Amino acid sequence: MSGDGSMELFPDRPKRRIDPRAPLADRMRPRSFDEMLGQGHLTDEGTALRSMVDSRELPSIILWGPPGSGKTTLAWLLADQPEYRMEPLSAVTSGVKDIREAVERARRVGLRTVLFIDEIHRLNRAQQDVLLPHVEAGTVTLIGATTENPSFTVNAPLLSRCRVLTLQPLDDEAIARAVERAADDPERGLGASPLELGEGALGAIVQAADGDARRALGLLEAAAAVHRQGPDAAGPLTPETMREAAGRRLLLHDRDREEHFNVVSAFIKSLRASDPDAALYYLARMLEAGEDPLYPARRLVVFASEDVGNADPTALQVAVSTYLAVERIGMPEARIPLAQATTHLACAPKSNAAYKALGRAWEALRETGSAPVPMHLRNAPTPLMKELGYGADYRYAHDAEDALVEAENLPDALVGRRFYEPTERGPERAFGERLAELRRRRAASDDGD
Repeated sequence: MSGDGSMELFPDRPKRRIDPRAPLADRMRPRSFDEMLGQGHLTDEGTALRSMVDSRELPSIILWGPPGSGKTTLAWLLADQPEYRMEPLSAVTSGVKDIREAVERARRVGLRTVLFIDEIHRLNRAQQDVLLPHVEAGTVTLIGATTENPSFTVNAPLLSRCRVLTLQPLDDEAIARAVERAADDPERGLGASPLELGEGALGAIVQAADGDARRALGLLEAAAAVHRQGPDAAGPLTPETMREAAGRRLLLHDRDREEHFNVVSAFIKSLRASDPDAALYYLARMLEAGEDPLYPARRLVVFASEDVGNADPTALQVAVSTYLAVERIGMPEARIPLAQATTHLACAPKSNAAYKALGRAWEALRETGSAPVPMHLRNAPTPLMKELGYGADYRYAHDAEDALVEAENLPDALVGRRFYEPTERGPERAFGERLAELRRRRAASDDGD
């Protein structure tokens, strides 16, 4: 048993020496599965991962999860077996030469080698190709850690030889437990010099950590340092001291990877669901994380036609005007027209009838190919073309009653096909009524012929 009553993974091994100068997050790194927080679906007794460890048969694994969720810790725990040795590399600083040297060392030693590559998504295709045959041959067991979706960043051949294990963001309870444990632990944490977490201080750390245990412990360590140098060093740590140490909160976001698309997808789907509150939240999240404001502005223009359409024809005008305003004024004022357009489009009646109609027309085009254009619709710029019947019997719509002309305009192969079916929402209801009358008159005209 360890000092806190948890079962050590391999109690016969010497405990790792604790460097008192190391960051608090490193000193408090879990030493056993039982100390892991928030990843019970992977580390609890009876899970597939624990069964692998118990059987001493460790496959190659990709650990995918957000920062501070325990990927590196889990990798070290998995490799902490008598038959294994660890070769740690960072994809940020390592190249093909480092990978080959690590593989060569693995060949020379008698133990099975776990090649741990942190930030594996940073390896380029050539580096991954060098790694592949050694993983395939079993020369090394690969454990890669990544914050990026491995289906986007790891080559398919290498990914197919690994099990992907997903780590979840730590919830508030897990973060709070990690902070309390570090504040109380006299050996590895801050417990040797008692630090009381005052009312609200723990909650402030949890909120600022944003699911990242490493960040939470870094905030605690920084706040403790500020607190102990202040006039109230003998008292409890206050939320104000914590916020002073924390500075500006950093959000989990990226410009071109999965979290970017997750937030953008949530933004669009909230607009489509007519939920302005959720849409504004995701807009704020993008802007606060440093997203180019023109990106959501472009998405609003597309949304105005794709999802609002003729149910509110003013939506496109609002979206285009917003794009131009954002382009001209920039941040921080650009957030104001973005908020106006977001709420307008979220609350507008919705119709994708025009968008779907184009899709149906495209399908008809693929079915029939380039069907001949009816003669009355053809341009006749030369006498010969007029003699051949180009433009014959064309009726100018503005000369007709209500500007409605009964002539059929689709190619012969598509006569009678209907692509646009207006909805009953907003002004599109009137479009539908007018279109129904025109179609009735055209059908009657065809019957008369």
